Amino acid sequence: MPKETGRKMIAQNKKARHDYHIEDTFEAGLVLVGTEVKSLRAGRASLVDGFGEIDGHEAWLHGVHIPEYAQGTWTNHSARRTRKLLLNKSEIDKIERKVSERGYTIVPLSLYFKDGRAKVEIALAKGKKTWDKRHALAEKQANREKQVALGRRLKGLPD
Repeated sequence: MPKETGRKMIAQNKKARHDYHIEDTFEAGLVLVGTEVKSLRAGRASLVDGFGEIDGHEAWLHGVHIPEYAQGTWTNHSARRTRKLLLNKSEIDKIERKVSERGYTIVPLSLYFKDGRAKVEIALAKGKKTWDKRHALAEKQANREKQVALGRRLKGLPD
């Protein structure tokens, strides 16, 4: 059987980019049990309530929901268990230094298979204030209107 190649997206946390200023991103492996992998291959997971933590020079992922595998028996996993992240020591140290500063948190952005292995993209992030969110939304809308106007002008249509 040929090995899997490429990247297969399982879940994304779209709300994270709206709620946080993303400072830096890291790709980490996940320590999973068999039924979790089968459930992920079925394309079922949720990162909405997920967050990361550094504890004793190890990285952990909390609150990520991987539902129980339908054909699993007594070997099934707990849906919201804590999962270990596989990162280099230098990456863990860098993340730990930033998280110890005020306001930084570890947020999962996406969960995917890369060459057959489950990976999670985590980010060092600072929470946005309400006015930051409104400002970002207004800026995004203004850019969209600018692009529409430019496209109409290039087509020779009136503004």
